[in-house]
Amino acid sequence: MQAHRRHVRYFVMMGVCVGIFALAGAVVRFYSVGAAIAMCVVAMVIPPLAAILANRRDPDDDWWNDPRWDDPQWDRPGHSRDHPDHEGGRGPGDAPDDDHPWRV
Repeated sequence: MQAHRRHVRYFVMMGVCVGIFALAGAVVRFYSVGAAIAMCVVAMVIPPLAAILANRRDPDDDWWNDPRWDDPQWDRPGHSRDHPDHEGGRGPGDAPDDDHPWRV
């Protein structure tokens, strides 16, 4: 759910940015060039802020608590971090005799 909230925040901020830019160029410039430039400057600042806020970690995010990181043999050659309980570094159904085009 956190990812959905972050996406919504990002797209709302980017929509506001595009709206301010379009409004400044289409309407406000006829009344006040200075105000239109100020609106474009504000619109210029919004995308970096949107990216920062969209990539911010929520307090209830737990992406760093991956149980695979507690695997003591993660650096052993042939050991798979994706399947820590399966010795040999292969996942289920990934036997060495499988016919994969990229395997030599």
